[in-house]
Amino acid sequence: MKAMILAAGEGRRMRPLTLSKPKPLLPVAGKPLIEYHLQRLQQAGFRELVVNHAWLGEQLVSFLADSRREGLKISLSAETQALETAGGICKALPLLADAGESFVVVNGDVFTNYPFTQLRPLPAGKLAHLILVENPAHNPQGDFNLSAGMLNDNSGPRYTFSGISVLSPQLFAGLNAGEPAALGPLLRRAIAAGQVSGEYFDGFWTDVGTPQRLAEVEQMVLENRIDGV
Repeated sequence: MKAMILAAGEGRRMRPLTLSKPKPLLPVAGKPLIEYHLQRLQQAGFRELVVNHAWLGEQLVSFLADSRREGLKISLSAETQALETAGGICKALPLLADAGESFVVVNGDVFTNYPFTQLRPLPAGKLAHLILVENPAHNPQGDFNLSAGMLNDNSGPRYTFSGISVLSPQLFAGLNAGEPAALGPLLRRAIAAGQVSGEYFDGFWTDVGTPQRLAEVEQMVLENRIDGV
């Protein structure tokens, strides 16, 4: 499988840090956020990655050009307007989906020690597989219920979507490349049709969406409190 790192967001919640630097390049213990994903995905056996970019994208392009590593091919998907998550993935599909094969997507602004080696191609009939985590303070109600390995909108405990998933290109059928589109409605439609599986991850995960959370993660990394990163 190939993998995509979503790195095109403007990072408004991170201002003023993102006024002059794209969020994926903000440092954690001296290393850009995106570098943690690049290293761990390569260590997990991924050899072809796609990274989308928009806000201050020339800095990201320059960083990725300077940080090329043996055995890893990185393709870039430039966005000239805000395409949202599904729109950005749809635009990148020609780089991602060989012969309709499923692919991994990782939000560039999450920090986690999730073992990417666990991710597998989707079986026939499935459009997505989502990694779920405990609900953080900024999303106390959660996103989805998980029952017998399948996602649903039923009552009961709900967990938060981590931003790590395996997706089928068929999930994006009907979207026009280059047009903005949100991922949530596509997932909920597929969930209603019984086409989305999931798993619960109880390791380290956080959405590095604010300067405070960025500082907290950095402190944990400096103190060696996060295994595997």
